[in-house]
Amino acid sequence: MSCGSKQTSKSCLRGSSGGSGGSGGGGGGGSKYSSASSSRITSRTSGGGRISGSSCGGGSSRSRNVGILSNDEKLTMQSLNERLASYLDVVRNLEMENAQLEQLIREWYQKQGPTGTKDYSHYYGKIEDLQNQLVTAAVETNKVLLDLDNTRMTAEDFRIKYETEYGLRQNVEADINSLRPLLDNLTLNRSDLEMQFESLKEEMIDLKKNHEEEMKSLQTQSSGDVNVEVNAAPGEDLLKKLNDMRQEYEHIIQKNREEVERWYEMSQQVQSSGQEVESSNQQISALRRDYQSLEIELQSQISMSLQSNLEDTERRYNMQLQQIQGMIGPLEEELASIRCEMESQNEEYKMLLGIKTRLEQEIAQYRALLEEGQHDIRYVHSDSLTCHLCKQMKMKVATFILGTTGPSITFLCLLCRPVNLPLITIV
Repeated sequence: MSCGSKQTSKSCLRGSSGGSGGSGGGGGGGSKYSSASSSRITSRTSGGGRISGSSCGGGSSRSRNVGILSNDEKLTMQSLNERLASYLDVVRNLEMENAQLEQLIREWYQKQGPTGTKDYSHYYGKIEDLQNQLVTAAVETNKVLLDLDNTRMTAEDFRIKYETEYGLRQNVEADINSLRPLLDNLTLNRSDLEMQFESLKEEMIDLKKNHEEEMKSLQTQSSGDVNVEVNAAPGEDLLKKLNDMRQEYEHIIQKNREEVERWYEMSQQVQSSGQEVESSNQQISALRRDYQSLEIELQSQISMSLQSNLEDTERRYNMQLQQIQGMIGPLEEELASIRCEMESQNEEYKMLLGIKTRLEQEIAQYRALLEEGQHDIRYVHSDSLTCHLCKQMKMKVATFILGTTGPSITFLCLLCRPVNLPLITIV
């Protein structure tokens, strides 16, 4: 932002460098303006913009150059004063707007979060790694839970099988315990029958021996011719006794035979009952196998139902997770938009801060120019000047450059002058 010079002070454009600067004659040979046509010196302060003039040339032309400024000079100085005032107003407005923006930004940062923009980009990688670790841990946890459920179901199956087998064993043991008294009774009966059989066998052997002895004795008696007549009482009838004994033995033999037959029948009954028990045991085993197969099928159905429930639960949790992720997505987008807005506001703040800094630098530069340019901004009284570059004549405002090798002055017009050089007004 450039405008005219802001503050001027009194100065003289001295044309000559040597000895007779205060006399009434001409100046030195190297000056462009003599003391007769010395410049009217005007100054303009930043506060009031007053215009004052004095001559510091020769004595003969001093009274001619001292006087009130012309209307053009007044208008020019008034326009410059107005431009300076408008510039100062713009600067004040910009400073006020900048202060308001800084206050708004400060309040926004106080409301939204801690002051200052923090760079969280180095945390994004860690957050992503932690999210991946969380997902991996969740998957592993689900796998472990599934393995635990499968192990629990397998243990439950084995427990049910164990209880079933244990029940079967108890039933078999109960059957065996119930059959043991019968077996004991049968064993006792068998032992009794065997003892009776042995006793009867021995008795039969004894009877055979006695019978043989009696037969031998009778044969010996019948074979002799001895006739012995004994006058004794008549004895008992031996044939009758023998018949009675034979009948008695036959009755005993028949009784023993009947007992043996009964024992045989009982043994057959025991054998048939054992076969019936075996067949019943086989039926029980078949029923137990059917029961076990039905139990296994029931457990498989239960496991399938539990698996379906687990799949439904996982599906429901996945849907909830997707819903949560769907909620997280807009929040992340909103967070990204807020970050972009913060960055844009930060950039705008930086831009405004840069503008403020540049304005302050420009104000300081103009202040320095106003303070240091008291010996550079001059008002030259002349009819026409020629630009050193474009050769333009009759310039009302120009820039002069003092020569480096002598007191020569070079003039530049507004189009050709550098920005940082002051202006002079041609009167």
